[in-house]
Amino acid sequence: MEIIDSGRFEPAPDGSANFAEHLRVPTLSFGTYSIPAGAVDGQSPHNEDEIYVVTAGRGSFTSGGVTVEVGPGSALFVPAREEHRFHDITEDLVTLVFFAPAYTGVPVS
Repeated sequence: MEIIDSGRFEPAPDGSANFAEHLRVPTLSFGTYSIPAGAVDGQSPHNEDEIYVVTAGRGSFTSGGVTVEVGPGSALFVPAREEHRFHDITEDLVTLVFFAPAYTGVPVS
């Protein structure tokens, strides 16, 4: 068993959004994604299904042409290859991120 402190806000050293992977097995990977208030979520679609669980902060999320407001407790499913992003972040955002299969980092071509 591994205990992971995953609720902390940890932006990248330059103050931008930061993804940190905490666990990887072939069928699943898990990490945290921290996005500062006012920052841009510059991610591209990828080849894995994804689940976000917001643990702190507030903002909006758009996926598949649908936009929702998110805050602590919001859970979001994004199918592989679907365009998606957080935006209009009003409070530093922290999410738990689950990928299946494990995240490869290869963008959809």
